[in-house]
Amino acid sequence: MHDAQLLRYSRHILLDEFGVEAQERLLASHALIVGAGGLGCPAALYLAASGVGRLTIADGDKVDATNLQRQILYRDAAVGRPKAGSAKAALGEVNPEVEVVALAARLEGAEMERLVAAADVVLDCTDNFATRHALNRACVKHSKPLVSGAAIRFDGQLAVFDLRRAGAPCYACLFPEDTAAEEVACAVMGVFSPLTGTIGALQAAEAIKLLARLGEPLNGRLQMFDALHAEWRAVRVPKDPACPVCGTKS
Repeated sequence: MHDAQLLRYSRHILLDEFGVEAQERLLASHALIVGAGGLGCPAALYLAASGVGRLTIADGDKVDATNLQRQILYRDAAVGRPKAGSAKAALGEVNPEVEVVALAARLEGAEMERLVAAADVVLDCTDNFATRHALNRACVKHSKPLVSGAAIRFDGQLAVFDLRRAGAPCYACLFPEDTAAEEVACAVMGVFSPLTGTIGALQAAEAIKLLARLGEPLNGRLQMFDALHAEWRAVRVPKDPACPVCGTKS
């Protein structure tokens, strides 16, 4: 690292568990963020500020006025513009040294496979089960850690699925693909604005721990947050041997 980087990241480097080596690992890493909404915005901000060397942000939507209540990368002037490009511009002001690749399209198919394979960590900041399951399959196939977040109303969820660890589950072990699930959208159900910041920031924290090789990632555990009552609850997520995605019979 050069002198300016040593100064910028000095508060990380001062941490005994972090130091220069972990910061250098961050600078050399690549995170893929799928979804630049309520979760993706705070996650991207913290990853960029922390010095993750390359961020790829995929989102096919445009900024809407209703997004401004919680999607903290965007300002009034961004309404009507693609989220991915607006996010790139905002992150460039936070940390111009970070390379940000903006993909203004819904990630799927061969492009999803290519980007997951190229990333060191994948953050699922989406809001639909089809994309979540497709991302999970790609992460299992390419042995990439997946940091999953969700937020609706006052309820948040956070989990890490890293099959590089023996006995680790995948997203489909928790939410099987063949299980009927009701899609709930913020446009219908509403969402508490600081909740998305809480879960998105924690997704960034888990991603940084994985990239910098710090502490104990939230692997095989589901954290649930009730923001209305300020209560956390955690449950273990066992690997399903019969899971069609990651199980021994798959």
